[in-house]
Amino acid sequence: MNPLPSVPHLSPSPESLVPDENEMSRTHLIEVKDLSRHAEATVTVAGWVETVRIHGRVAFVVIRDGTGLLQCVVVKKEVDEATWEAATGVTQESTVELTGSVKPDDRAPGGNELLVSTLSVVGPAEEYPIQPKEHGVEFLMDHRHLWLRSSAQRAGLRVRSEVMQAVHDFYYDRGFTRIDTPILTGAIGESAGTLFSTDYFGDTAYLAQTGQLYVEAACPAFRKVYCFGPTFRAEKSKTRRHLTEFWMVEPEVAFADSDANMRLQEEFVSYLVERALERCAPELETLERDTSVLERIRPPFPRVSYTEAVERLQAKGSGIEWGRDLGGADETLLAEEHHLPLFVYNYPKEAKAFYMKENPDDPRTVLCNDLLAPEGYGEIIGGSQREDDLDRLLHRIREEDLPEEAYNWYLDLRRYGTFVHSGFGLGIERTVAWITGRPHVREMIPFPRLMNRLTP
Repeated sequence: MNPLPSVPHLSPSPESLVPDENEMSRTHLIEVKDLSRHAEATVTVAGWVETVRIHGRVAFVVIRDGTGLLQCVVVKKEVDEATWEAATGVTQESTVELTGSVKPDDRAPGGNELLVSTLSVVGPAEEYPIQPKEHGVEFLMDHRHLWLRSSAQRAGLRVRSEVMQAVHDFYYDRGFTRIDTPILTGAIGESAGTLFSTDYFGDTAYLAQTGQLYVEAACPAFRKVYCFGPTFRAEKSKTRRHLTEFWMVEPEVAFADSDANMRLQEEFVSYLVERALERCAPELETLERDTSVLERIRPPFPRVSYTEAVERLQAKGSGIEWGRDLGGADETLLAEEHHLPLFVYNYPKEAKAFYMKENPDDPRTVLCNDLLAPEGYGEIIGGSQREDDLDRLLHRIREEDLPEEAYNWYLDLRRYGTFVHSGFGLGIERTVAWITGRPHVREMIPFPRLMNRLTP
């Protein structure tokens, strides 16, 4: 083998070693989360003004820098006139830069105060539209780009970020390969009535409802795979559980049946909850979440068949009939009996997607499950064993009146080495809403898309 060619060492020019004035000032900025390492030292911080309180000749300016909150104390007799005027006149959400001495104080946010020597306003803010009073939902949604800065919204989205990182860590540690699946597709994964369609150079394409069919294709290559990304459902629903664009993680495992699939789900959900409890305690406290209910989340989760679930619901006065899918009210009624998430398994074939495997013990049903979160949050996972029989799968495609030509490649997976496999999809926003105890999934995504909302 020929050796790799050497790469010449490029020495920086003398001019490139001298930072410009802006770079120098930014280099010396200290993040609020790191202030405990600089006790009694003089540092410079930058951030956005949350509140200003003036008590005689002392001003208290609380800033947020994205890593924490810091109370900055400005004493009139210890600063120049320009700093005092800036401190007493600065407006909420103005961008400021402050230099001062770090003073440890357990009573202060983050455990430190800054005794200010200089304060300058880098970016003044006009009168901020979101004030500490009750605002209507539509007003807050119209100002979502600003509402993100509020403490509750920051806390919820930090939990979301941690949960999303935990998703990757969970599957990476268990030997899964991540597969990125297309957003534009010609194949329908779920109900045709919930598709967003678009012109694709003269053909019709759809925004992906799921990446599942594609991760199934990757299973024979890698055995254990998952995809994670945005999915789209044109559901005309205005409930607190629905978005038209949401994020979903979808693992797929070769040689795993429906029972193994449910075991993976309960292990996965328990891991996400434990991770949030471990790393997001301050955020959950900000959100006033009762974490005692989360601390109980451990496998195994209770299981009930669809048939038994219908019997339970009818005994509670529900008008549901066997054969219909469970609605949100039905899910809440079932889940209220349990402190743990609840599996409902083996739904009727007509209520579920074409790719789910027929139940050999009851051909009216398929080997599938929904996982219902407690406390009224509803379904957070839908999963199934996949139909691995070519003839039965083709029959289901025809039964659903789906375009066979669009699924030729999917049918190839059964023609060339079919195998038992299972998978599921977990919706991030519903899961994080449950973990944080927030009432609506719209708070669990930075910029929600709803039936009546495409901006900001």
